[in-house]
Amino acid sequence: MNSVYLNGVKTYFGSERDELIDLALKEKKLLIAITSEKIFHATDKTRDIINRNIGYTDAMGSVWALHRNGFKEAVKIRGCELWLDIIRKIYKEKKIYLIGSTQDTIEKTVNKLKKEFEGINIVNFRNGFFKNNSEKKAVLDDIVLKKPDIVFVAMGSPKQEFLMNEMREIHQAVYQGLGGSFDLYIGNVKPTPEWWNKIFKIEGLYRMLADITNKKRWQREWTCVKFLFVIWTNRIHGEKLMKTKK
Repeated sequence: MNSVYLNGVKTYFGSERDELIDLALKEKKLLIAITSEKIFHATDKTRDIINRNIGYTDAMGSVWALHRNGFKEAVKIRGCELWLDIIRKIYKEKKIYLIGSTQDTIEKTVNKLKKEFEGINIVNFRNGFFKNNSEKKAVLDDIVLKKPDIVFVAMGSPKQEFLMNEMREIHQAVYQGLGGSFDLYIGNVKPTPEWWNKIFKIEGLYRMLADITNKKRWQREWTCVKFLFVIWTNRIHGEKLMKTKK
């Protein structure tokens, strides 16, 4: 795959999802969805975590920024689909650990995965709410003990990136941040209609209109609008194009 720095945020891109999966399995790093927010509001800490790992084009904002800089081959790779593609590829031979969402959601997620992927090896799971540092330490200790090959963390950004970074420091594996993907997987959240994706392409706008009273959602999508303006005025710069071997 290729990678380019978008305003200092390293972003991998390509046209084949399998390339991204193969790279992650080889490198054993964090898979981080690159969105408008992650580029626009990157801090020294979040930028450092992304740049040491594998940030990929999960949102149209990052895709358009790449296109505007001449990298037309970049396509959107939805994280809520990518994690299931990874499972399909490795579930018969790799150990999986899941963290995130509520206890009810994570239990339903595990049960559905076991039905859909017969023989899947889920070594442990837990919800994404830590009451104190002792609970977080227990998870870190369990990661070292269970030695999973793949860890999926659905806690929202940047919390999930910070936790995954801590876990990788003590145990090398593939880690992927999933946001609300568990809720989407079990049907708690309805997916964006395909007709909307084909016509408008911006999933966040659909979710904003569907949840019009959610102030946090409006603030996030306003960031996307500002980001698109910055792209249009050529103030998102891409540099240091590299070819990354599989």
